[in-house]
Amino acid sequence: MVTGSHNPPDYNGFKMMLGRKAFFGDQIRRVGERAAAGDVVPEAAGTDETVTVIDDYVSRLLADWDGGDRMLKVVWDNGNGAAGEVLRKLIASLPGEHVVLNGEIDGRFPAHHPDPTVPANLEQLIKEVRDRKADVGVAFDGDADRIGLVDDKGEILFGDQLMIIFARDVLKDHQGATIIADVKASQVLYDEIAKAGGNPLMWKTGHSLIKSKMAEVGSPLAGEMSGHIFFADHWYGFDDALYGAVRALGIVARMNGKLSAVREALPHVINTPEVRFDCDDRRKFAVIEEVAARLRAEGAKVSEIDGVRVQTDDGWWLLRASNTQAVLVARCEAANPEGLERLKTTVVNQLAASGLPAPDFSGANAGH
Repeated sequence: MVTGSHNPPDYNGFKMMLGRKAFFGDQIRRVGERAAAGDVVPEAAGTDETVTVIDDYVSRLLADWDGGDRMLKVVWDNGNGAAGEVLRKLIASLPGEHVVLNGEIDGRFPAHHPDPTVPANLEQLIKEVRDRKADVGVAFDGDADRIGLVDDKGEILFGDQLMIIFARDVLKDHQGATIIADVKASQVLYDEIAKAGGNPLMWKTGHSLIKSKMAEVGSPLAGEMSGHIFFADHWYGFDDALYGAVRALGIVARMNGKLSAVREALPHVINTPEVRFDCDDRRKFAVIEEVAARLRAEGAKVSEIDGVRVQTDDGWWLLRASNTQAVLVARCEAANPEGLERLKTTVVNQLAASGLPAPDFSGANAGH
């Protein structure tokens, strides 16, 4: 599968599968080594087949619609991404009033970059939701494996907030099940999973890593801050934003009140988004190990599942290396602004100790 829409438009990549199993990491490196060595003679002739699956796919999406005939008003932002044709067919069979923004496929992305985790990319959707007094807004990334949601007040539900809503719904039928989220997610998510009767599991960021862990522990649901949501409950354990949208709209349609009321009732914390900053590929993992070594020496309460996630009296902070780009990622969360500033200062000091400049945290505080 051609993918990688989180990268700039001139960079792309592939997702590879062996049957239903993810193919990643050292497996891909070994393929590269064989290719570089010229060891590419096929053992047998292959075949290829072209199959049109859109109608079957849309029918399968609709098979899990559980919102009845409630006439929701929904604004969709396709972001000029690959889902355009499928989305048109899907909404033709869903109840309600549907408005599609940027429905035409255009890899130049003339409206905005199709990353639903960046608030600036959701400004058009937010305006349309508010102007049209819609019940909900839905945004996709370029290849429609990541979803963003905007409530009826035009407020963004971030990936971990969306996961709370999905987890509560899934756990109604799967009490005690393990629900997986990545290390960047709010502590609120893990707490709310436990309150709903689930077993929260923090895991590494990355679609292949998440999918493999889901299969290992038999999880019905997993998600990342980036908007990758993986359903094994009624689905196939992979990240599909169109399917996630169908499930999300079904939940909204079954609500007695508004989606905004659910968001507003969530425990309030203050946090930064993912703050990404350049770090040489040859250096990024070494920096994380240096920070981890200092933290271990200090006796800090630290998880090293993926980078370092450090729990303090103020909240927590995270520093990890991107798997796909030459960047480090930082995030902090606290109960109040003063605590958040202390956490950000700690991150800056740790980076300085490894010879790196401070990341730009300016304007990065957001309450949710």
